[in-house]
Amino acid sequence: MGIFKLYIKLNLYHFLFLSFINCKPNQKKNSTNVVKNSKEKISAIAYSKYLNNDYVLGKFDYTKNADFRIVPKEKSSKKIYVRKEVLSAFLKMEKAANKEHISFKIISGTRNFDHQKRIWNYKWNDKYKNIPTIKRVKKILEFSSMPSTSRHHWGTDIDLNNLNNAYFTKGKGLKEYNWLLKNAAKFGFYQVYTSKENGRKGYEEEKWHWTYLPLSSIYLNFYNEQITVDDITDFNGSEFAKELNIIDVYVNGITPELLK
Repeated sequence: MGIFKLYIKLNLYHFLFLSFINCKPNQKKNSTNVVKNSKEKISAIAYSKYLNNDYVLGKFDYTKNADFRIVPKEKSSKKIYVRKEVLSAFLKMEKAANKEHISFKIISGTRNFDHQKRIWNYKWNDKYKNIPTIKRVKKILEFSSMPSTSRHHWGTDIDLNNLNNAYFTKGKGLKEYNWLLKNAAKFGFYQVYTSKENGRKGYEEEKWHWTYLPLSSIYLNFYNEQITVDDITDFNGSEFAKELNIIDVYVNGITPELLK
């Protein structure tokens, strides 16, 4: 593990060096850039001790992990855990939104492999059981991840206020969404699955799903370096992971700017 940490650190500084020499003085700042500045990226090195296969595959007990916190009852819809850095950033963001008479609740946070498997197998065995298998997989994948491929495994991603895109297109929901688009990046949060009109692949748009990028970018990089379809097993339909190119199309099917 020590060697891998060194490897990550060296690659990180290499990335920062390349970013520096390639940057143009008059380049317009992109509000959805993966890392707003090198300081933010470097601070994430401190959490590289969690870079292991079980962590990114969701095969650990986050309720017994000292770096996870329960979201306060008044800010959540049920008992929800997220990483402590994510909770701290969320509470700061929520406080800022309150000043403009907007509030946010986390309605879903960390989900480990077993939790995601229950969601997946329910849709496989009950909700969509009458659909032919390959079409069934694709139907589930519109809004639900295969176990071992969900960003919710990492404790970095949160669902806010409502799990229906229509909610965020009018009235109160539209105000909330517009506030997030304008302000969330200031606190490290970015929408993961935007409209497919921008060329994004994979899941359908999710206006409610936001990621704490200073950490999730680290875990995604590790996932892409270490995980293969052979690690995605032990649930109904897992044999289709390879056929559907699940890592490239879905795990990396996020807002294009977040991959830069």
